[in-house]
Amino acid sequence: MPATADELRKAFTAAGQGHVFQFWDILSAAEREELVGNLSRIDVDRINRIYRKAIDTPPKSSTAKLAPLPAAAFASTLLESNAAKVKAWEEKGLRLIAENKVGVILLAGGQGTRLGSSDPKGCYDIGLPSKKSLFQLQAERILRLEKVAGKYSRGTEKIVIPWYIMVSGPTKAATTGYFRKNNFFGLQPENVVFFEQGVLPAFTPEGKIFMETKDTPAVAPDGNGGIYAALRREGVIADLERRGIPYVHTYCVDNCLVKVADPVFIGYCIEQNADCGAKAVPKASPDESVGVICLRDDKFAVVEYSEIDPKVAELRNPDGALVYNAANIANHFYTVEFLRRIDALESELEYHIAHKKIKHVDLTTGDKVSPTKNNGVKLELFIFDVFPFTERMAVLEVARKEEFSPLKNAPGAATDSPETSRADILSQCVRFARAAGATIVSGEGDNSALPVLEISPLVSYAGEGLEKLAGTTITTPKVIESL
Repeated sequence: MPATADELRKAFTAAGQGHVFQFWDILSAAEREELVGNLSRIDVDRINRIYRKAIDTPPKSSTAKLAPLPAAAFASTLLESNAAKVKAWEEKGLRLIAENKVGVILLAGGQGTRLGSSDPKGCYDIGLPSKKSLFQLQAERILRLEKVAGKYSRGTEKIVIPWYIMVSGPTKAATTGYFRKNNFFGLQPENVVFFEQGVLPAFTPEGKIFMETKDTPAVAPDGNGGIYAALRREGVIADLERRGIPYVHTYCVDNCLVKVADPVFIGYCIEQNADCGAKAVPKASPDESVGVICLRDDKFAVVEYSEIDPKVAELRNPDGALVYNAANIANHFYTVEFLRRIDALESELEYHIAHKKIKHVDLTTGDKVSPTKNNGVKLELFIFDVFPFTERMAVLEVARKEEFSPLKNAPGAATDSPETSRADILSQCVRFARAAGATIVSGEGDNSALPVLEISPLVSYAGEGLEKLAGTTITTPKVIESL
């Protein structure tokens, strides 16, 4: 039963946050209803606890003991000597998919503001000839993978990879509307489950909740690590358990090359008996601005590039590879059992402090305030903050050109832009076609340095199923939607 205004006032006052009712006496009935609704969604004791732990926890020490990943927890798909293992992992993963034992969780709460778009980032068109968005590419990979796994099916039950999509308040309506408009890209609506990322209030330096307006606390998304609380709160873990799914693959929407529910990754993590896994790509250079998966004080962690001494970052193994080479790409494996355990460990997780300019209403005058310098803090949790709590971690190194091309920067940027995303997909399609035995010739309508060849994910998930291209000549530009 929803809490009453009196119950909320009592709880917030006891927690030292009674000022949120400062304007109660002058609010209209509708505004009072809005305030009660907003406050009822805040567990005031929990947010006080999170704030106090964040403030009291000292920054990560620069003297923390770093160590590279132990050999037992690391494997690479880049070594030819591992080809047989990779094939075995793939088959293991496909069998689990065929048994409906694998789900997918997508982090898609971001807006395309930096891209000059008002739509959610997953709706963005990176300029492919087909005009497919990131959401559509990923949906079609799921459809193709369900079909590929069919040869391992032992029954008549339909193979389903359920897709759980985490949205944020600002992107929820647009994302769900986009999927409905596009008929869920061929997926069954009941197997596409949307759930909402949580928020946390913004605080004054004294730990008081800012009020954005007289009836609305100032809030902000709780970081991509807020996924763990959201999975429980929004019923995702319960739905996974209802479906009998023990394993999930989790990734971010902005990676146009992501192998959704990658059977190789799933199979590797299962073979390792891992409760948590992460993909990594080799660092492009010692000073690349990426976090590195390694050990910190004997626990698995992602250490930001700014936290590693440059001399340490430049250390190399006898084979020339960097000692700290496992660049984090926010691409994870979990057992559902681990996700349940992490939710129970929330009080031990350390939220990060971000000093920000917080717009608010002055509690004395009621005037709106737009500060010109940082005046408060927002708290966020990163998705990799759970790594120290894993009992059995597994890290799989994959090829950057095949699996990682993030979309972060505006059109025209030199890196991580719509242009680089488009080029990386087209280059991959060219590699797929040539590996299948096709010859590619640029036609009159293709004057680009890179042949414009797009192969639909519905045709091939990772280069398979292209036997019909052997001995053929493909004149570009060309979009292959079927064979």
